[in-house]
Amino acid sequence: MSYLEEVFNYLKRTSPAQTEFYQAAEEVLYSLQPVLEKYPQYRKHKIIERIVEPERQIMFRVNWLDDNGEIQVNKGFRIEFNSALGPYKGGLRFHPSVNAGVIKFLGFEQIFKNALTGLQIGGGKGGSDFNPKGRSDNEIMRFCQAFMSELYRHIGANTDVPAGDIGVGAREIGYMFGMYKKLANKYEGVLTGKSLKWGGSLVRTEATGYGCVYFAKNMLAARGESLEGKRCVVSGSGNVAIYTIEKLYHLGALPITCSDSKGMIVDEEGVDLLLLKDLKETQRARLSEYIKYRPKAKYIPVEEYPQGRNAVWSVPCYAAFPSATQNELNLEDAKALLANGCKCVSEGANMPSTAEAVDLFVETKIAYGPGKAANAGGVATSQLEMAQNASMVAWTFEEVDAKLEQIMKNIYDTASATAAEFGQPTNLVLGANIAGFKKVADAMIEQGLV
Repeated sequence: MSYLEEVFNYLKRTSPAQTEFYQAAEEVLYSLQPVLEKYPQYRKHKIIERIVEPERQIMFRVNWLDDNGEIQVNKGFRIEFNSALGPYKGGLRFHPSVNAGVIKFLGFEQIFKNALTGLQIGGGKGGSDFNPKGRSDNEIMRFCQAFMSELYRHIGANTDVPAGDIGVGAREIGYMFGMYKKLANKYEGVLTGKSLKWGGSLVRTEATGYGCVYFAKNMLAARGESLEGKRCVVSGSGNVAIYTIEKLYHLGALPITCSDSKGMIVDEEGVDLLLLKDLKETQRARLSEYIKYRPKAKYIPVEEYPQGRNAVWSVPCYAAFPSATQNELNLEDAKALLANGCKCVSEGANMPSTAEAVDLFVETKIAYGPGKAANAGGVATSQLEMAQNASMVAWTFEEVDAKLEQIMKNIYDTASATAAEFGQPTNLVLGANIAGFKKVADAMIEQGLV
């Protein structure tokens, strides 16, 4: 049995039934074989064994009252995975699918994603199985306050700085920040994604989507190609998808799809961005409402999707941007994309492609940007928000956007150069994993056995 297999089997034995975590760990660990052979000090210092174990796992009960005066109980999580490069940094996800395995996969990915930004941030993640959909503002406020009444004792501007994720936007961040300020008696940059009125950063809302498109731009530029005039498909209709669509328009592309949990839109004339923002950010409505305003567009409910497939990936396109959730693009979806001429996949969501789909993208040598590289723009801009909070200044939209674009170029250059160093110049999965790992591993060795 190989060294990496031993570590992975240990992981399965000590962290049972955490499927998503196994998937994330396996994808990283097995791509590290070349670097372990080239640099034996990593094995000597047991970096692999140490890096797959969180420094701290926090689980807690969240009690709150709904609008009927009934007691509700949810689980809360915060996984503080690795602080070798800086304070733990990563979002909070409120969604019924949240469990320890999901949070650990997200936190593990965050270590390497954050390392790739070149900024001083470690990796962490958190959240709850609370579902904000269908809840009133007062219920969401009471839940957020109850959640923060436990989390506040574990976080801080130089310790752990959470942000938003699925189900956690500006509203939820506001309620949690207010409670943190009351309990800790501190006004500090302990959460990112804050309102611009009290410490937020311009571009933070747009950052993950913008960054994902910037990454695609860099991948294609290296091949002498561009997004201008190209048909693009996007999944999701949340923050990442909306601002992916917006940046695609900025670069002259034509985004023609978006989706939610009930179905998808195909708009051959191009997604109406203002309408999408109104439906999802203001009305909080289903995408099925879209065709009331755009009758030429087509709405496809999930019941009509091909069995075991996501219909978004059946739409012919030049570039695809998975921006919804993990494992939304499987092997059959990947085959459909390639058969329809797709030349570029840039991941806005965390681990949206299954392992088999990733293998196919790498094997066919298309321009493939894995999530830990392509969607790092969100956390990068979170760190820029932290920097502004610490120095009590506010940068312009143009300043932050320029910094974001440069960070995404640097991430691409680093992943690309590392992939070339190890003999696989088109394999950005290998490049991103090794580059992120080396940065964290070297810091762990220099900081001693702690």
